[in-house]
Amino acid sequence: MTRFVPFSPKQRTALNWWVPGSPYASRDGIICDGAVRSGKTLCCALSFITWATANYDGMTFALCGKTVGSVRRNIISAVMPALGEAGFACREKISAATLEVSAWGHKNTFRLFGGRDESSAALIQGITLAGVLLDEAALMPRSFVEQALARCSVKGAKFWFNCNPGHPMHWFHTEWIEKADEKNCLYLHFTMDDNPSLSPEIRQRYERLYTGVFRERYVLGLWTAADGAVYPSFSPDIHVKEPPEDLENWCISCDYGTVNPCSFGLWGQKDGVWYRVAEYYWDSEKEGRRKTDSEHCLALEALAGNLPVTAVTVDPSAASLIETVKRRGVFTVIPAKNDVPDGIRRVQDYLASGRLFISPACKNTIREFGLYRWDSKAPGDRVIKENDHAMDDIRYFVSTLAGLDPQGGFFALSVSRR
Repeated sequence: MTRFVPFSPKQRTALNWWVPGSPYASRDGIICDGAVRSGKTLCCALSFITWATANYDGMTFALCGKTVGSVRRNIISAVMPALGEAGFACREKISAATLEVSAWGHKNTFRLFGGRDESSAALIQGITLAGVLLDEAALMPRSFVEQALARCSVKGAKFWFNCNPGHPMHWFHTEWIEKADEKNCLYLHFTMDDNPSLSPEIRQRYERLYTGVFRERYVLGLWTAADGAVYPSFSPDIHVKEPPEDLENWCISCDYGTVNPCSFGLWGQKDGVWYRVAEYYWDSEKEGRRKTDSEHCLALEALAGNLPVTAVTVDPSAASLIETVKRRGVFTVIPAKNDVPDGIRRVQDYLASGRLFISPACKNTIREFGLYRWDSKAPGDRVIKENDHAMDDIRYFVSTLAGLDPQGGFFALSVSRR
């Protein structure tokens, strides 16, 4: 049985704002933002599904996240046990990406949508909705969010938004949070103190895990501009160490440059910890000549040596290098995931949790960690495009390879060196 501690006053407001007699019942929607682990996602989902079931029968609603997978992970898996204990009947149809919910003689369908990029808006066009929940709203493109809202044409339709903070000039902050009253929406800002189920130990863990802009956003719940060092927690005394000898799950990450430097990193793993063992760093301006893709490919193979490298992840825009590596048939090539803010956050998590270390031999990598800076003059979360080549290949590695299951991912596909 799932056990819940009593909800906090702010959580209860998020749960009940739509109930007749509430001072907020006439609002068209609710916006919840703030710190991670503050309970806003669960409360929004319970509130949304309860409102829909109480007020409609035979209608269609939308549960939206950055991906359908994130909707299942963040909403469905969290809310179904609670709904079941409250007497709701829930049936998820995974192949159809739907959730059917029944209670009080009513039955409604909740369709799952992912708002990954600008093309996602087409996925939700043409559907008629009685309401929508947008989880991680700040991570979705504006076109998708606005298309989802435009589909809510049933009488009495309402909106639910929740998100963690980002840059203060983010469109969702300027167009919805700052204009909540104008949009006739209730705005609730959550902190970790608003989640009674969060233990002091877990709060301290998050305090340790995040530094810099990510601490301000995810722990303090502030919409703040990125400034200063991108990785303020990186310390040569802590994160630079000799790798152990018995590493496994070898792989390589690549950031490709012609005029700009080209950076490759060789990685090995032990006990869930990754070590950057060696690097290849070619600065054509400093060296006085450019290398061809074939030369870079030979350098990649030299970096691997006789190690059983199971995967190489490459800057997805480096089509010519990817093709050259594939033609040689030595490595499995995976185009890298290239979401910069999310990738930086993931690298920061690995540094803070002691899951990523750098060999003293990787001189250029260590140098770049000390120089990598946010661009405080940019309108969004952008880094200064200098001293970022090893930083990019590390971000590709952590976002694309580091989290793969060694038993079920590409690490199971051992490649024999020729």
